[in-house]
Amino acid sequence: MTHNYRRYKRVFAIALDSIGIGEAPDAAKFDDEGADTLGHIGEFFNGELHLPNLGKLGLSNIRPSNPIQGVPVAEHAVGCFGKMTITSHGNDSLDGHWEMMCLPVRFEMATFPNGFPRWIVDKLEAFSGRKVIVNKPYSGTEVIHDYGEHQMSTGDLILYTSGDSVLQIAAHEDVIPVEELYRICEYARTLINGPEVMMGRVIARPYVGPDKDHFTRTANRHDYGLEPTEKTALDFLHEAGVDVLAIGKTNDIFSGHGIDRGWRNKSNMDGMDHVDEAMGLDFIGLCFVNLVDFDAMYGHRRNAQGDGDALMAFDERLGRVMGAMHDDDLLLITADHGNDPTYKGTDHTREYVPILAYSPSMANPGQSLGTRDTASDMGATILDNFDVEGNGNGVSFLNSIV
Repeated sequence: MTHNYRRYKRVFAIALDSIGIGEAPDAAKFDDEGADTLGHIGEFFNGELHLPNLGKLGLSNIRPSNPIQGVPVAEHAVGCFGKMTITSHGNDSLDGHWEMMCLPVRFEMATFPNGFPRWIVDKLEAFSGRKVIVNKPYSGTEVIHDYGEHQMSTGDLILYTSGDSVLQIAAHEDVIPVEELYRICEYARTLINGPEVMMGRVIARPYVGPDKDHFTRTANRHDYGLEPTEKTALDFLHEAGVDVLAIGKTNDIFSGHGIDRGWRNKSNMDGMDHVDEAMGLDFIGLCFVNLVDFDAMYGHRRNAQGDGDALMAFDERLGRVMGAMHDDDLLLITADHGNDPTYKGTDHTREYVPILAYSPSMANPGQSLGTRDTASDMGATILDNFDVEGNGNGVSFLNSIV
């Protein structure tokens, strides 16, 4: 089925997972006053954060009175620029991505700052035949450092959480095969689908290595998201015959709903390889990309150096993408939440997210998209481009980026 489009045949939407652009209006509710992922990375690099491609799209033009150090305000930006407000009740990847696709989360998902209730632990132990250990909020890298050797010697399951609505289970791949860990996590998902407890994600966290000083988490991570509670923009596009491609954990976040084809990423650069592959395909529709290293590898670990280096590596690959774009292609770059690597704790930070738009054929680049009331504006714009009716959430900015 060939579908019409108003302006752009292909839309490539890239979510730089956790790359926020400053404290959100409700940051105090999340105890995140002063968080500023991009701003603080720029300060950490003391002017040596070189992002020429993001810069010329208008990254610092989003905040011209307080530009990101090392990223000058573009005198003649080649893209359009703004920021979006995450309005979902939670601050997890699921909340941000669902909202981008016109389904802001309007209910509270459960969190467990004191560990999971005994009945969840008992059911996990009975199903798996393994003992559960830890059961409290923990950094993912620290928990395997502190308990990984014990897990290797006993075969226990490392159960932990964070400030977000996530249930995470870590196990050494040589002790618990990945497929077994996946089965356990699939079962865990059934325990928290409501009505008593409803949580955003279960995450399988396999790791390898000989000892606590050499453990590393592997690319076999798997997210088991809550099934979307209503249709998202992905469903509306798919049902209208528009192609929907997903790169990275996007497929997991939407539980495959509305997605025609997906690629799993081993890293940001592997994800960009998949973007290059998708750009070589002839399709009419959306390619929705998540690059998770900024979050999983650097934000949660409070590693500002790694975060900045990853941004510069992405920027280099972005130049290749921009050079390969067709005149009827549209690129959208955004994020799902913040994760300030200079901030206290190890959790996500409540921030605005950037929105950058670029096409080689854009007639009036350099336009400010302002501060959008919701990240659903991005999904509404994509639906508008393909002349597909959605659920009414979000306001399209398509007319500003043609």
